[in-house]
Amino acid sequence: MRSKIFRSIKFLLILISTFCFFTLQTSNCSAQEVILKLHIRGVAESKVSLMPLYGANAYKTILEKSGIKNGETDSIIISNIDLPGEFVLRFDYKENETSSPYPCEKYIIINDQDLELWVNPMYCNNNDSTYFQKDEKENTMFAHFNQENNKRKEKLSLLQYFLLNYDDIQSEFYQQGIEEYEKRRNNYNQWLKEQTTKYNDLFISHIFQFHYVPQIDFKGDESARMQSVLSHYFDGIDFNDTFLLHTKDLTNFITTYVNMYASTAKTQEELDSLYPLIGKTAIEKARLGHPKVYGWMVDYFYKGYESINMPAGIEMLETYLNDPNCLTTKRQAIEKRLAGIKTLTAGTLAPDFTIKDNDGKDILFSKYKTNSKYKLILFYSADCGHCNELVNQLYTWWKQSSNQKLIEVFALSLDETETEIAAWGNTISQLQGWKHKRCEGGINSSEANAYFILSVPVMFLVDTKTNKICAIPDNMDDLLLFLKDNS
Repeated sequence: MRSKIFRSIKFLLILISTFCFFTLQTSNCSAQEVILKLHIRGVAESKVSLMPLYGANAYKTILEKSGIKNGETDSIIISNIDLPGEFVLRFDYKENETSSPYPCEKYIIINDQDLELWVNPMYCNNNDSTYFQKDEKENTMFAHFNQENNKRKEKLSLLQYFLLNYDDIQSEFYQQGIEEYEKRRNNYNQWLKEQTTKYNDLFISHIFQFHYVPQIDFKGDESARMQSVLSHYFDGIDFNDTFLLHTKDLTNFITTYVNMYASTAKTQEELDSLYPLIGKTAIEKARLGHPKVYGWMVDYFYKGYESINMPAGIEMLETYLNDPNCLTTKRQAIEKRLAGIKTLTAGTLAPDFTIKDNDGKDILFSKYKTNSKYKLILFYSADCGHCNELVNQLYTWWKQSSNQKLIEVFALSLDETETEIAAWGNTISQLQGWKHKRCEGGINSSEANAYFILSVPVMFLVDTKTNKICAIPDNMDDLLLFLKDNS
């Protein structure tokens, strides 16, 4: 399978209660520049880092303070560009002067209120050792919400488990269970709506919606129940709410939807045909909302299709590029990828580039002489896990002498950083017999641009005699299947 797919439908139906949306009223959140004052105690010293959990800088450090000593106070100023949102506050602390730094992380929400945090980094998630000022709003209210929410959802979850596992769905008792569940579900969702209205001036009100519980057709079989959940997955969502983009839960929500939908496929072929439909369904829902949310949805599926090298999915996105209301940040990347899909197909000439021959002299790829039937171009990075997996599979297969007569491999590295280049040097020393080249500029190199490369690994199988592309295999299985069919 191309992605991790949940196979337990019962588990998925229970899981969905955590990630669904309901309609939000307009919030008055208005983020300003915020000062986060930190009082460090209980350790010799600590470095403090702030990382957003959403957006382009998700899980990347945007602010940092080093060497804050025990008993000292320091401040971090957060720009309104990054607000409001969910963050991780990381402490790399030394318990003693001679200790090695040890990490600890605390999840926090920052909106428009200046914050003051007394923290012992060793116990940064212990309320007795780490706490905000008394009038702090967002994090305090969110803690209260979670506590009450867990109590209210507990009984609902038990009823759901009973209904999903009871063996006589035609009985009057089962029908009574459904009626009780629906009553409690409606009451629970009403409470969530009331909480959203009550705290609509807080950013956290936008997070409440992820706990909405959708309806389930308990009278049907497992397949019917799944279809019911998928049909109601987006019920009530306010796609006009741009603060959804400031939550980490939006990505989790859509990923869960993709995995649930994908779990209905019974074969790999069916799954491949399903992925573009999954994206189109979600994007069409978002299309009715704010252009930023609409654009985010296109971005999400583009990144997903690109990561699994799915041209059919990327081609599906072309329609939305012509819509001026779609504020995608990936327009150029998608257009480039679409150009590659249309330009580089089986039967077209492989774009030329220089490579070293056996004497170390530069020669055009098209002029390179080999006794092998095919030349395989492999774009990869030595610092990429998926690439290394493919490289290991390919090299193990290629080392058989009969396969070396069939294919000559041209491994083009897109490694750029010092760490990546070092990893590349170590990798090529273990791949004796292949032709190697590190493309200057990486993903922006002339070689990558000629082949419209936006992510790796990517393979092109080229006929040695005609220098025409024979196939663009997605993986090792596709490559071997082509070779078998054309032997």
